[in-house]
Order: sequence, then C-alpha cells, then structure tokens
Amino acid sequence: MTSKPNWLAIMLAVAATSNVFCIGTATAAESTLKIVRSEPEVGHMAKDFELEVAAGKRSDTVRLSEITGDGPVVIAILRGFPGRQCPACAGQVADLVRHAHYFQARNAEVLLVYPGPAAELKAKSKDFLKDTKLPAPFTMLLDPDYKLVSAYGLRWDAPHETAYPTTIVIGKDGKIDFVNISRTHRGRTAATTILDQL
Repeated sequence: MTSKPNWLAIMLAVAATSNVFCIGTATAAESTLKIVRSEPEVGHMAKDFELEVAAGKRSDTVRLSEITGDGPVVIAILRGFPGRQCPACAGQVADLVRHAHYFQARNAEVLLVYPGPAAELKAKSKDFLKDTKLPAPFTMLLDPDYKLVSAYGLRWDAPHETAYPTTIVIGKDGKIDFVNISRTHRGRTAATTILDQL
C-alpha cells in the first residue's frame, strides 16, 4: 500500500527552490504562493548602493550607507529618458526644489536618481536639468543600465519605460520609513507629504 503524497511538504519544497514563499493557513488547499519581490518595504533595511553624481550638493559618488547616519535620506527615482524627458518627473523635481529649505531644516539629503542606458546617461541628465542648479541638500545620481532600479525591484521593463517612479524615505538607522511606488506615470509624491515623514 502506497502512502498519499504530502502536498504541503511538496509545495514548500517547490517554494524554497523557486523564490516563492507560502502564506495563508496550514492546509495545502488553502495556501497561496506569492513571488518574493525585492521592492523596498517600510521597516526593512534599505539596500546599499554607490552611484555617480551628475549634479548637486555632492561630488564624485554617493554611497547610501555613508550618509544615512547624518540624517534622513529621501530618494526620488525618476524615469530618466524613455524617449523624451518626462514632464511628470520635471514637475516632481520642481516641487521638491521649491521646498529645499524645509528639507535642509530637517537635515535631510534628497537624492534624485536618473536611470537609463549608460552610453548617453550623463548627457540626458544634463538635458533634464537644463539650467536648473540643484540647491542644497539635493544631489542627482546616475543609474547606468538600471542597476539600482533593478536591485530595488523597480525596473519598468516595457517598451518606452525605464523605472517605476518611486519615492523612498530612509531614517538614520538605515531603515525605510516611507515608500510610494507608482505603477503609472502619475502618482508622484508631493514634497509636503515627504516632509511629513521626516
């Protein structure tokens, strides 16, 4: 006589080998499988990164882990150049810059991340800023070949797309205090909403 297969054990074994985990009740029939995503989540430690500076307060490169201890860090991930400069990104950056003195008063760093193919990234980022001089505490960073947005699970891999527009607030402890991921070209986080999180 053969024993019945233990379906729950089988599902857990499959989950362990395919980047999924089991949530729900204890029975296999009621369990659901969910793909583990690498998107930033409130309460989790922010993944460290080091990116080249394109403009703003800092020079050379910025490593996240080296600046979080100084105060909160705001990261605004832009769309870069998906065929043209994104007007929604320009609007968000203008809103953030208008509130620069409030961010500075809270000792917050604001990092604007401009993703895209490495070959023309510097030129496209300069075109995005045009004559805008980023005030303290702003720095624009380059994300060549989408390394950061991919590591953060924010790569919008579709024709004429680059990254999901995202705003993240990281505390002095390196943990994420706030995150807003937009699955559309809208839904950008206003400066006043970010300031409320600091």
